[in-house]
Amino acid sequence: MINGRFISRILGLLLQVIAIFLLICAAVAWGYGEEDLEAFLLSALITMASGGIMMLFGRKAPQKFSIRDGYFIVSATWVLWSLAGTLPFLLGGYQMSFSAAYYECMSAFTSTGFTAMDNIDSLPHGILFWRSLMQWIGGLGIVFFTIAILPYFGGTGVHLFAAEMTGPTKDKLHPRVAITSRRIWAMYIAITLLEAALLSLGGMPLFDSFCHSLCTTATGGFSTQQAGMSVYDSAYIQYVVSIFMFVSGINFVTLYSLFSSRRRKRIQGDEVKWYTGSTLLCTLFIACALVYFSGRDWEPAFRAALFQVTSIHTSTGFTSEDLTVWPSCTWFPLVLLMISGASSGSTTGGAKCIRLLILYRAVRNEFRRIVHPNAVLPLRIGKQPIGTQTVLTVFICIFLYVGFSLFFAFLCMESGYSFVGSISYCAGCIGNTGAAFGEFGGSSCSFLSPAWKWASSFMMLVGRLEFFTILLLFTPQFWKHQ
Repeated sequence: MINGRFISRILGLLLQVIAIFLLICAAVAWGYGEEDLEAFLLSALITMASGGIMMLFGRKAPQKFSIRDGYFIVSATWVLWSLAGTLPFLLGGYQMSFSAAYYECMSAFTSTGFTAMDNIDSLPHGILFWRSLMQWIGGLGIVFFTIAILPYFGGTGVHLFAAEMTGPTKDKLHPRVAITSRRIWAMYIAITLLEAALLSLGGMPLFDSFCHSLCTTATGGFSTQQAGMSVYDSAYIQYVVSIFMFVSGINFVTLYSLFSSRRRKRIQGDEVKWYTGSTLLCTLFIACALVYFSGRDWEPAFRAALFQVTSIHTSTGFTSEDLTVWPSCTWFPLVLLMISGASSGSTTGGAKCIRLLILYRAVRNEFRRIVHPNAVLPLRIGKQPIGTQTVLTVFICIFLYVGFSLFFAFLCMESGYSFVGSISYCAGCIGNTGAAFGEFGGSSCSFLSPAWKWASSFMMLVGRLEFFTILLLFTPQFWKHQ
């Protein structure tokens, strides 16, 4: 069975961390002299007290930490975060139902980007900052924070790393997972601060710069404006955001290795080449389409194409203009990019480039095997051999992604929504892309019924943990005593 007391201790610790972030938002509200200060202080107090009770319950927990405990902690963390995240919305008098508040928080923490809020421009600075901060925390995963400090509590982060890290491979910078976590978090913070500084230099207000930087690095897509990034009609700002969206779509272990001369030999470049190549190819195709069909000049066309391609490819969801007026031939590559996602081990959603690369090479090898039955055809990504079990896992993951999307899309259509809207919305929830078409392509999904807000929250959670982590909890074998 799972170690309930130890799990309670770790989850209580996570609530304490969330309480600290709530206090930071309270400081923002106090700095701007706004009325949501009391809501944040009360939210932090409730969260801190709840976490303290859970830590007290687990203070004498046996120091046994199994992979079963790791998977349960990671799954429970996202549910617990979202519950704690609803408090400022419910206590701040924003007239949001519990289902809408939970939907907003799950969308934020899973860095999906769909919102159930209208009139975002009129929200106080504290709640705007909280929306952005939730995406930033959830983008990389506060579980990584737990891994970094877990050794001080007598635990190990290996099983949490296995459950939290996305993709078919688990690259590490250091044999000790906690050191990997701390290094990645340091780089994550550095990228965020650098983008905020560059956006501020480009004329974006400092508060907006920091909020958009939090959401860009997390590839989340929340904005301080209801109209999104289209409010900032600046070539400089659009290029800066595009570059940082692209950087955030790279595997963070690979990204760290890129800037560490001692570790460049460890870079596995195949996924990066696939990701870079697909970005450039789709950008050039869409730019040419905008020039030819819409009569735009080359630079504005290239900039608009680059911004939207990187936004959708990395599942960020920022928009610089209305895509429905673009030539219809541009929609297909954008949909493919939305399904694809960027690199594994990044903050992005979607199927991930590495899986598509493995899928492509597995299919290619199968065709070669038909022609040459006796040939030995190993499958490699870079210098790393890919075993049969990994290939099978990739096929299963793609199958689950497509299967879940179609299943929920069918239910969505039965609820009265359009075919295109249902397919794109459910794929957007499960892929954590936050992009959709039809009636879901607007700036808000506040029209969703409470039942669909809960169903959407479940889809976001399943997609963020890439199916296996959360679905494992529903198997009888997980709960059997060993």
